[in-house]
Amino acid sequence: MLRKTIIFLAIATALSACGKHDKDPAKAGAASAQADGKQKDGKAVQLLVAPEDMLTVQSSALANGPVITGSIQPERKADLRAEVSAVVLQVLKENGDPVKRGDVLVKLDETSIRDSLMSAQEALRAASQAFDQSQRALDRLKTLRQSGMTSAQALDDAEVRRNNAQSDVSAARARLVAAQQQVTRTVVRAPFDGIVSDRKVSPGDTAAIGKELLKVIDPTSMRFEGQVSSDKIAAVKVGQPVMFRVNGYGDQKFAGVVKRIDPSADDVTRQVEVLVGFANDTRPRVAGLYAEGHIDAELTDALMLPESALVRDGDKTYAWKVKGNALSRANLAIGPRDPRTGGFEVKNGLAAGDTVLRHPNSSLKDGQKVELSAARVASAASNPAPAK
Repeated sequence: MLRKTIIFLAIATALSACGKHDKDPAKAGAASAQADGKQKDGKAVQLLVAPEDMLTVQSSALANGPVITGSIQPERKADLRAEVSAVVLQVLKENGDPVKRGDVLVKLDETSIRDSLMSAQEALRAASQAFDQSQRALDRLKTLRQSGMTSAQALDDAEVRRNNAQSDVSAARARLVAAQQQVTRTVVRAPFDGIVSDRKVSPGDTAAIGKELLKVIDPTSMRFEGQVSSDKIAAVKVGQPVMFRVNGYGDQKFAGVVKRIDPSADDVTRQVEVLVGFANDTRPRVAGLYAEGHIDAELTDALMLPESALVRDGDKTYAWKVKGNALSRANLAIGPRDPRTGGFEVKNGLAAGDTVLRHPNSSLKDGQKVELSAARVASAASNPAPAK
């Protein structure tokens, strides 16, 4: 039985070998030649390139200037503090609540201050009555003096009493106004339209004079309060544009303008504060965020390429130039990066008007053939609907 099985396997192997040799020798030879041709030539296939895959090298403005770092802060902000010593009764706004000018934010206990107000009112009433009496007495003495029935000294004394009474009325009126102001100060109101940014007290707290109650900021008045190194401050001028990023807003770029330069440097860091206003309405609405950017102190014309068009190989950098119907490797000398656009200056290797690939890959070859494809335009006319 074993011998029959071995004979059967031998016959099957022979038949399989005969089937391979029976294939068309011409086809087998062509396939072998094609494979050998690819291996011998080593050339890449023709590259099909669309117009949107290429870009033209152009001269543009390259910004150079000092680095500025700092934070976003509101120009309009108010630290509301207690102007009277009293107990906090109500806090009507929480952090983040929008407020309008004149809105009540905090109410303080006015009991003791109200008593002072009533006392001042009574003192003014008494002083006014005393003044009226002294004025009537003076008028009577003037009449008697004309008849010769009283002395000049008595008239002078009555006039002094009238003047003293008038002074008492003025003092009492001033105390009443002060008491009224004290009562008014037990109600803390918003000084402008904004947002409550920091609540410091709760109902039941004792607010001494000067104690901070809460903070209100105007989110529409945000600005960049930055610091510039003192050895670079000579290049900074009011009105220069600034491009910067804000922590928490990703790669979004904000545009600003230098508004003010502090006349003195910090004693510790030796940096100079530079205030930057936003150039448009696009601005963060959160205060205290870290920001960093560059001041465009100097603009020069330079050839620029985006980083996506550059290929880096060790310490070498090159781009793929489309020349005629073939690719050409252009070795480049790269300059500084423009912080506004992210592009790099091309010092050597390309000229204005050259065409390069926008997003090259690692499989490209020098001299590789290129075929330009027509831009595809989608329209209803190109794909008419079938007739019904």
